[in-house]
Amino acid sequence: MRNPFSHEYFIGYVNQVTPEYVKVHFPSSSLLHPFMHKGEHYNGGLVGNYVVIEGYKCGFLGKIQELVLPEKERLELSEKSFQTNDFHPLGNIEILLSFDLLDPKNTDNGLNSLPPIGSKVFVCSSELLKDYFRNFGVKKEQTKNAPIINLGVLTQDMSTTIDISQQALFGRHCAIVGTTGGGKSYTVSTLIEGIKNNKGKVIVLDPTGEYAVHDGKDYASEAAILAKDSYFHYTRMTIGDWYVLFRPSGQVQQPLLMEAIQSLKVVDCLRKDSAIRSTTSGNIVKYTIKENGGVKQEITVKDGCIVKQSQKTGPYLNALVKYDEEISNIEESNFEISNLVNQLQNECYKVFGDSWSSSFDDRNAGNISSLIIRIYNVVKDKLFDSIFGFKKDKEHDICEKIEAFLTASDKHLLRIGFEAVPYSFQAREILANAIAKFLLNKARNGEFKETPLVLFVDEAHQYINKAVKDEYFEATKLDAF
Repeated sequence: MRNPFSHEYFIGYVNQVTPEYVKVHFPSSSLLHPFMHKGEHYNGGLVGNYVVIEGYKCGFLGKIQELVLPEKERLELSEKSFQTNDFHPLGNIEILLSFDLLDPKNTDNGLNSLPPIGSKVFVCSSELLKDYFRNFGVKKEQTKNAPIINLGVLTQDMSTTIDISQQALFGRHCAIVGTTGGGKSYTVSTLIEGIKNNKGKVIVLDPTGEYAVHDGKDYASEAAILAKDSYFHYTRMTIGDWYVLFRPSGQVQQPLLMEAIQSLKVVDCLRKDSAIRSTTSGNIVKYTIKENGGVKQEITVKDGCIVKQSQKTGPYLNALVKYDEEISNIEESNFEISNLVNQLQNECYKVFGDSWSSSFDDRNAGNISSLIIRIYNVVKDKLFDSIFGFKKDKEHDICEKIEAFLTASDKHLLRIGFEAVPYSFQAREILANAIAKFLLNKARNGEFKETPLVLFVDEAHQYINKAVKDEYFEATKLDAF
């Protein structure tokens, strides 16, 4: 590597320093012109070019963002003056990183200082840039074997390819932003190709089917198209997801919905508990929670719902304590969704003393009528059944396809298509977030330490829009997605 501070590459001096940018003074406009030196082409001090600055204790890499002439020289501009006069431009430089003066490849993790006034500015070589990008974000002990991804070439030097480490890109979070047609999807495809070459794993949430071009490739698993050949089973959804899907009002509907879900979870626990004795008569099942001196504490279940009319509250409260861990788990929905409407109606009995009333509370029933209609429309809708598997087996949902993909050593890409998922009831937002949470829980359990996974959420606005974002995040208590 050549000395980055050689006089042959000098273009100016720093004459102003701010927290946002550094200003450079060019002694002559001729220093802005492109030039050749030792077989390498340099673009000089043009906007978009990279420069290095020789500081007091360290060097700095920057990028020229703006060029301007001093006001006095702007007033003297003419066609003739350009040919005969020498100008003294000023430029704004964005500081990108700092590095060791004696070992330019040794960059700092953060920007702890800025160059002093009077520091010299030099044109940065393409090779130096290439090394910076390649080693950026890589731990020193991994420099030689860190997996890299080729992003493209420098715009000012098409012969210089730019590689960046996979670790630097995806060590935390990565956002690819730009206008429509700006190349976001092309960049994602480039990254997918690089991860595949590095034997990594990629899952793409594809809202429009744009990435279907990868389907059928030997490195890609069979695509999972939600609402067509795949579903996300509703029992994997959180309580917050139901709030978003059914949109209960906070005053009356939310508490009753929570009570109904809680009751159905109790039913599920009673069915699975082999230690609980039960008697069946037609569509009615009585579960014995306690028995003292021949007196039974029973919970009556009719058509899969807990009957509360004229029933004692004691057995139900004992069941809540007994199955507290399962019932208080808001991350799963282990209950029969088809019984939710009927259970909501069973919640419309007030508690008096140690029993529920015998008369139906018409006021509560009227308050939840709109909620019941929304739940009924979703649960009975064939399209939503194909999305959330209301009548299907949990063991064959999309999470099982994800598990199979993660264990397939020869597969590096799984596309999850959302093109058939409707926008109504925020179904896309719920699905995208539910899949992300499923993968996040696996990551927290350390399942991706040996084989890291990259999740691409393409066109995030397709899933979450401003109208529902605040409501959804408030209900689920999640950070921004």
